[in-house]
Amino acid sequence: MTPPAIPAARLLGAFDPGTPEWTAARSGLVVTATEAAAIVGLSPWRSPLSLWHDKAGTLPAEKVAPTAAMRWGTRLEPVIADAFAEAHPELHVHETGTWASLARDWQRATPDRIITPADGGPAALLEIKTSRYGDGWGEARTDQVPVTYRCQVVWQLDTLGLDLAHVVVLVAGQDYREYTITRDEGEAAFLRDRAAAFLDSIRAGNPPPIDGHPATYRTVQRLPGAVDDTVADIAPDVAETYRQALTDHRQAEDAKRAASAAVLSAMGTARRAEAAGRKVATRSTRNDGSTRALIPHPRLLTEDLAA
Repeated sequence: MTPPAIPAARLLGAFDPGTPEWTAARSGLVVTATEAAAIVGLSPWRSPLSLWHDKAGTLPAEKVAPTAAMRWGTRLEPVIADAFAEAHPELHVHETGTWASLARDWQRATPDRIITPADGGPAALLEIKTSRYGDGWGEARTDQVPVTYRCQVVWQLDTLGLDLAHVVVLVAGQDYREYTITRDEGEAAFLRDRAAAFLDSIRAGNPPPIDGHPATYRTVQRLPGAVDDTVADIAPDVAETYRQALTDHRQAEDAKRAASAAVLSAMGTARRAEAAGRKVATRSTRNDGSTRALIPHPRLLTEDLAA
């Protein structure tokens, strides 16, 4: 079904991910929906510094192989879109492409689908996700989605000048949930302002500060290029911060080993551990029955078991 006209944006085209056209639509001094979350430090995959160097072209392009979760998410997207359409016969679901805001050509978005009511009315967006455990997703029929995806959706709504988005997630391959997000002008203005400042910093050659994001460290590792056999005289406070971090890390590792040993001891011969009905960890074993590793449950870090 042909996507409807959107008065506040223009359709650049429907491009397959990874093609030259797809890359060109999101390259240079433009900001896409997924990049907006990285700019404000809310992306688990990219940091402000890593994105800055990508946009500034100071590093060679790095090819990242899609993970199994990414591949299956792509495969399942049309299936989940069909499920949404079946649940909502009052709505038309349109495939779409990459859009640019008419007010700010550098503001780009590629929503998964556009929705129009069968009896007329304003268009809305449909964003489709998959999740292994449902971490960060609240009760269905609310707006409680992970903050990274909220940034993405708010950016998409602002780019296209729309007011409503439906977000659908399939958890663990069987738990279908729907959420709705309405455009918030305060959030949209915050993201726009930060994105504009980010692009200005690229033009000025001023990268963001170093932070603890894994993507920042990977970026800094790639920055120097050829290394020469010289000595750098760094500031004492930088060296002291490094020394203290190493000390803290060693103490944390000691504490982790002690806590893991305590859990294993409390488990006895059990394969799995729970506390007050909540999953804690699973033991993997060697052929002789000894413990190979204690694997924490994925939700353990988000729960207070002592509460």
